[in-house]
Amino acid sequence: MATPLDAPVASTTLLSPRDLEKLAALRGMKRLATGLLVIMAVIFVVAFALQEKYEWLQYVRAAAEGGMVGAIADWFAVTALFRHPLGLRIPHTAIIPTEKDRIGVTLGEFVETNFLSREVITTKLRSLGVSRAVGTWLIDPAHANRLTSEAANAARGFLSLADDDTMREVIEEIGRRQLIDPAWGPPLGRMTSTFVEGGHQGQVVDLLVERLHEWLERNPDAFGQAVSERLPSWMPSFVDRVVDDRAHREALKFISAVRKDPNHQLRIAIDEYLRKLSDDLQHDEATMTKVEELKGQVFDSPQVRDLAGQAWNAARTALMSSLEDADSELRTRLTQAVTQFGHALLEDAVLGEKVDRWVEEAAGYLVETYRHDLAAIISDTVRGWNAEDTGRKIEVEVGRDLQFIRINGTVVGSLAGLAIFTVAHAIFSS
Repeated sequence: MATPLDAPVASTTLLSPRDLEKLAALRGMKRLATGLLVIMAVIFVVAFALQEKYEWLQYVRAAAEGGMVGAIADWFAVTALFRHPLGLRIPHTAIIPTEKDRIGVTLGEFVETNFLSREVITTKLRSLGVSRAVGTWLIDPAHANRLTSEAANAARGFLSLADDDTMREVIEEIGRRQLIDPAWGPPLGRMTSTFVEGGHQGQVVDLLVERLHEWLERNPDAFGQAVSERLPSWMPSFVDRVVDDRAHREALKFISAVRKDPNHQLRIAIDEYLRKLSDDLQHDEATMTKVEELKGQVFDSPQVRDLAGQAWNAARTALMSSLEDADSELRTRLTQAVTQFGHALLEDAVLGEKVDRWVEEAAGYLVETYRHDLAAIISDTVRGWNAEDTGRKIEVEVGRDLQFIRINGTVVGSLAGLAIFTVAHAIFSS
């Protein structure tokens, strides 16, 4: 049965499974320390009772007496840290539960001052060689696959939680801000000017003329019908055929001339029109206003606005499918990119140096900016603990080592008692 000097920690509040193992070890050390005190008491009683008959037992009694004093004194000192000894509210006992909040603040300030500083963090990071460590980790295929898998899971989680209406509004807002709100006239004018000055319009004209020539050759009846339908109905049918044939030949002749002559009047007219259009788009207010009105009519239509929702749905479906498939092209390329980045960190000294400096600067900035908030986590956490549970938890962490104080006190007290009695006996007996 446990004695008052060996009272176990009664509550397991705040204790993890590992803490419970420490608690069992603490109880064992308490029993050992208390057992030594009991042994010293038994020796003292026996030696005290027989010292008149056997004088040498006086030395044993003195050693046992000193051991008991040392054991009781150190038990009191150790116990007073965590609770009131024997339940007696003696001043300056139960120090940890009583001063819990102050201890938490002091501990937080200690960590903030000695650990959360730019110098400490940057020195530690510099000694680790972050870029080489990260590069070595990334080039391992298992690690690259794991990182890609975690990134895919995170992206899938975001896509599954994203609200469709919100994302549609975001896409629509980005599109409007980046594409629709800016004036289109001057950029279109500059593009047209660059297009014309580069002679690219000639290739477009060649393509159109070639296709038109091919269509006229394959569809003479369709072209003739389009012409004859515009002739008066009272004209004889043979006149229609003559007109159709003549018009068809003249059209083919005209198109052939445009195809063969790079300086044809039609080509020159097209070039002049495009040059004037490019200039008007950049400088003519009326032309620019018409472009803006046309743009507004097109993009304010419900059909066009629905494209934002359709684009989001299509993109999300495609991304979800690729992210779920471990062998998809997207995840394969992501894994390759991760591995390549790892090799670059190991092989490119300049890149590695930049990454190291960036990590050091980022960590230093975070520590300097949030060091007080990080340290406050310690003090706030301790402040939120129950006073008695705090004492128990700390006792579980360090109490086993403190029991050695009791054991050492018993041994040192015994030796001190024996030494004092021996010296005193030697002096006063003579």
